[in-house]
Amino acid sequence: MLNSNAKMVKGKSNFVLIILAIAFAFILLLLSPVKAEQAKHYTDLKLPPLPEIKIPDYTRYQLDNGLTVFLMEDRELPLVSGQAFIKTGDRLEPGDQVGLANIMGEVMRSGGSKSHPAEQMNELLELRAAAVESSVDSDVGSVSFTALSEDLPEVFGLFAEVLREPIFPQDKIDLAKNQRRGAISRRNDDPNEIAGREFQKLIYGSESPYARTIEYQHLDNISRQDLLKFYQAYFHPNNIILGIVGDFNSQEMRSLIEQQLGNWKPNPNVAAINQSPPVLANPAKPGGIFFVNQPQLTQSYVQMGHLGGQLDSPDYTALSVLNGVLNGFGGRMFNKVRSEKGLAYSVYAYWSPRFDYPGIFLAGGQTRSEATVAFIQAVFSEIEQIRREPITQTELNYAKDSTLNSFVFNFQSPGQTLSRLMRYEYYNYPQDFIFQYQNGVEATTIADVQRVAEQYLQPDKIVTLVVGNDPAIQPPLSSLNPTNNVNSIDISIPEPQRS
Repeated sequence: MLNSNAKMVKGKSNFVLIILAIAFAFILLLLSPVKAEQAKHYTDLKLPPLPEIKIPDYTRYQLDNGLTVFLMEDRELPLVSGQAFIKTGDRLEPGDQVGLANIMGEVMRSGGSKSHPAEQMNELLELRAAAVESSVDSDVGSVSFTALSEDLPEVFGLFAEVLREPIFPQDKIDLAKNQRRGAISRRNDDPNEIAGREFQKLIYGSESPYARTIEYQHLDNISRQDLLKFYQAYFHPNNIILGIVGDFNSQEMRSLIEQQLGNWKPNPNVAAINQSPPVLANPAKPGGIFFVNQPQLTQSYVQMGHLGGQLDSPDYTALSVLNGVLNGFGGRMFNKVRSEKGLAYSVYAYWSPRFDYPGIFLAGGQTRSEATVAFIQAVFSEIEQIRREPITQTELNYAKDSTLNSFVFNFQSPGQTLSRLMRYEYYNYPQDFIFQYQNGVEATTIADVQRVAEQYLQPDKIVTLVVGNDPAIQPPLSSLNPTNNVNSIDISIPEPQRS
C-alpha cells in the first residue's frame, strides 16, 4: 500500500513537472523576440489602384416656381439630410453694413419662424434628434436639415418654415450683434488671424467685398428692417437649389417638397439683383513689403502672394499638379525650406482658385524671428526655381498621385457627391466637371507644369506681409529690398460710438 501511494505521489510530481515545463516553454515563446519584416520605403509599397469615382443615381428637376431640386436615394442608414443653396452672399451687402448678411443667416434659424418661435422649434428638433441650420457666407447662402427617416415630414416642415417664414426677433438680432462685438474686441489676439485678415486686404483691397472687416460702426448701422430687406431680395424659389440625400422614396419626397414649397411665389426680377460686385478696390502695390508689429511674439507669421484665378481656367488641372510639387509633406517647400534648411515651423505654397472670382496664389508659414528674412528668401528661391527648371518625373508622379488621391476623398459618401453636383450647378459649371478634372490631372506633363509655373507665378508681383516682433527680426525686413520701403499696417480697433 505504501509503494502504491509513493508511485501515485511520484506520478503526480511528474505530471506537475510536465505542466510547468510546457508553461515555461510557452512563456519563453511569448518573450522571445519575433523577427519583424524589414520596413519598406514608401516608394516600394504596392498600393491598390484608386477607386473609381461613381456618381450614384439621382434625379434633377424644377418646380413650376423655379426651385431646382436634386434627389439622391441612399438606404444605408435611416437618415435624410438636405441643403438649400441660395444665390446670395455677404459680398452683396452694403459696404457700410458689413456683417449684415452673416447676421441675417444666423438669425433665420436662431429666431424661429412664424409658426414656431425659437424655443418651440428648438424643443421640437431636440425631441427628434434633428437639426436645422442656416448661414450666409461670402458667395452663397445655406439652409440645411438632418433627420431620422421616420421624422422627415415634421423636420422638413420646420426646414421649409426657416427658409420661407423667418421672423428675425429683435432679441436674437441683439444677441448676434453682441457676439460680433465681442469678436471684434478679440480679433487681434491671434497673430495668424491678423496675417490672414490683413493679407486679404492687401490682395483684394480693403474695401473689396472679399476683404472687408466688420467694425462696431457697421453693427450700429444694421437694423431688423435691414435684415428683412436683405432676406426679401434673395430668398425666392427661383433663386434656390435644393438637394436631398438619404433614406426616402423619391416619389414621396417630391410630394413633400411640392406640399411645403410648391406654392412659394417666384420673383421674376431676382436675376437682375444677383450680380457679383467687382473683386478689386485699391489693392496693394505689387511687390510691396508690409509689416504688423507685435512685440510679444517670438516668431513671425508670413504670408506672400498675388491675385490668382478661377476654377474654370483651362490650366486649373496643371496648376493643381504644380501645387502637389510645391506643397504638402512631400512637396518642395516642406522638404527644402523646413527639413533641409530648418527655416520654418510650417511652410506652404499653393494656387488657390475660386469658382466665380479670382483666388490667390498664397505662400508663407511660421518661422523664428531671427530667421524671417532667410525664410522669405528661401520661399522666393523655390518659386523662382520651379519657374526656371523642369520638375523631375518622380515629382510629377508623386504630385499627380497625391492630387488624385485627395480628390477621391471628396466623394466618399452620396452626400458629398450630391453637394459637389449642386455647387457645379450653382456656379454654372458642367456636371461632368469632376471627370474633366480627373482626366486633366492624369494628362498633365512635366512641360505643362513648367509652362503654368512660368505663366502664373509672378515673383515681381508678390506682396509680402509679416506679423512679428520688429527688434527681433535680424536682419531687418528692409534688407529684402533696400529700394522698397517696409509699410507698417495699423491694426488698432476703432472705438465703438457712445450714445
